[in-house]
Amino acid sequence: MKKESAKFQFEKEIAWETPDKGVKRQIMAYNDNIMMVKVKFEKGAAGSVHSHPHAQATYVVSGVFEFTNDGEKQIVKSGDGVYIKPDALHGCVCIEEGTLIDTFNPIREDFIKK
Repeated sequence: MKKESAKFQFEKEIAWETPDKGVKRQIMAYNDNIMMVKVKFEKGAAGSVHSHPHAQATYVVSGVFEFTNDGEKQIVKSGDGVYIKPDALHGCVCIEEGTLIDTFNPIREDFIKK
């Protein structure tokens, strides 16, 4: 079955989910091949180290984050990006409160509510 978001997404109409302490996300646009997710972090919150079979590209909208990506650590700030290859161990810690835009290929079906 084909999965697809509405043509337009309005922040005030999309529920926030809380996947981890100090982290909340909104599932934005998606279809079977791509997904965009907005993720807000409180200072000190972490995206635990994990892996998944999806390619991921992350854009830092605001804040400062320490990313671990396939064994390497880097500090990224507003305007920076991160590419995470499929199955790479990765995670982040929020140094200054901020927002990320995560994109995935293919869709993160585990994020879609049944």
